[in-house]
Amino acid sequence: MKSNSINERILYEDNHLIIVNKLPGEIVQGDKTGDLPLVEAVREYIRVTYNKPGNVFCGLVHRIDRPVGGAVIFAKTSKALARMNEMVKNHLIRKIYWALVEGCPEQEEGTLTDFLRKNEKLNKSFCVDEHVEGARKAVLSYKIVEKYDHYSLLEVELQTGRHHQIRVQLSAMGHCIKGDLKYGAKRSNPEGSISLQAHRLVFEHPVSHLLIDVVADDLTKPKLSV
Repeated sequence: MKSNSINERILYEDNHLIIVNKLPGEIVQGDKTGDLPLVEAVREYIRVTYNKPGNVFCGLVHRIDRPVGGAVIFAKTSKALARMNEMVKNHLIRKIYWALVEGCPEQEEGTLTDFLRKNEKLNKSFCVDEHVEGARKAVLSYKIVEKYDHYSLLEVELQTGRHHQIRVQLSAMGHCIKGDLKYGAKRSNPEGSISLQAHRLVFEHPVSHLLIDVVADDLTKPKLSV
């Protein structure tokens, strides 16, 4: 079991950025549950570790869903946050996920292009015709990493960043993510997670311009004994 300690879950840190391996079930930002969000835990880590008085800056660069684990980027300075936000806007951060799905796609690799519409009331997205009001284009690529009796492990790279994009697109393809009851999985995972992990992030550092290539611990494959 992965430690709850932020110190033991840091994948990368310098004066500008900190990348943390989020646990499945953690919330990234505060919500109506009142649970401690990861952004506040990281802020407290910075305050204590570097003995910073007053309000500590910790900017959230991007989010992943509560039942999903993996790498999340936080900015330690406003300059880094502004530059990272621009990179997110321009799709300059490669986001690679691992997804354990029911069944196995016919093609070893491929690209999925759909139009998604979010239903705010249900907190769920649906594939719709491109002409439907509110429809947004969603594109991802995938390839099969391993095959098992009833599941397969896919490497998925996002080309766009839509609400629940990987979950709804893989489900629409006929291969929903293990444990993802919201999008058609047969049964839940025991701890309420889904078998989707933000596995790898690749981008140019906003200040040093060095290539950052971070891989989160493999939280998906150990759940394959099913």
